[in-house]
Amino acid sequence: MSSDQPLLSVTELVTEFYTDKETVRAVDGVNFDIRTGETLGIVGESGSGKSVTARSIMGLVESPGKVLGESSIRFDGEELTEKSESEYQNVRGAKIAMVFQDPLTSLNPVYAVGNQLKETLRIHRGLKRKAATDKAVELLEDVGIPDAARRMKEYPHQFSGGMRQRGIIALALACNPELLICDEPTTALDVTIQAQILELLEEIQEERDLAIMFITHDMGVIAEVSDRVAVMYAGEIVENAPVIDLYDDPAHPYTNGLLDSIPGEEPGGGDLSTIEGEVPIPNGPATRCRFEPRCPKAFEECLQVPPQLLPLEENRDDHRAACLLYPDDMPREEAVQAHRDAADTGETDE
Repeated sequence: MSSDQPLLSVTELVTEFYTDKETVRAVDGVNFDIRTGETLGIVGESGSGKSVTARSIMGLVESPGKVLGESSIRFDGEELTEKSESEYQNVRGAKIAMVFQDPLTSLNPVYAVGNQLKETLRIHRGLKRKAATDKAVELLEDVGIPDAARRMKEYPHQFSGGMRQRGIIALALACNPELLICDEPTTALDVTIQAQILELLEEIQEERDLAIMFITHDMGVIAEVSDRVAVMYAGEIVENAPVIDLYDDPAHPYTNGLLDSIPGEEPGGGDLSTIEGEVPIPNGPATRCRFEPRCPKAFEECLQVPPQLLPLEENRDDHRAACLLYPDDMPREEAVQAHRDAADTGETDE
């Protein structure tokens, strides 16, 4: 793969879940790239589709869910959606690894942490007993677990929350993956431990030139870890930009709402800003702006035209927003027509 090509390229990803009452389109037409050594932050409220996007990439969407046929997930030049489950197992863990929010759901409570690491190393890397033990100790040391040789014999319940998360990161790194997907890995941790985990991930990324997809609802964490940010709402990416641009010049009203809800540093600064309402549950392709019921800038066309992810300005291709207010260097009527045309053709010039 040439250095200018993305390591991961997700194109028109659609993931649906089928129930007796309805079809839920949890991810709807998501597009993004991640390059080697880059961190893409994905942010949004609960129910925005962040975790389903991650599970779709990992091939972990199970019945009654399905990644639809028009979706494309290309990793290192290979199309993952065409792989069988056995073929996917050669990618999952070995090339793409995932760190989950709650380490207790990822660690088996009846096996010592060291045994779980050694099993992973034996199965996926073919290491024998002594080599697997030595590598497992090395991995625990790499993630900052003190007295690693002794800790190998301890069980998950004997680790603190921060230590368990370090153990999960060690498991994820065991097979030298090229992409690490972190699904809210610091949410259950206190602020001090959270900072340590974020620092650890940064060090590991620099040492291994890892690509990272970091999922969170915390805009403060996103600012700290990301190179680029994709803001998700109701299954769609509504804004995509370099992290500095997103914070200096947020475009989408939803992004502005998320940023306004961050607690300030000044005590006694008044009530926090909130976004009234809830994230809707999509049951099919968008026919209008899904954020319109909660949007302070909504106008009539928002009920009629599904916004597409278009550049803020005609010559500003690296910052895009799915909002009829953009491109903002066009008259509103022309901007709305640009979204209508893009929706009709299925093209957003990415």
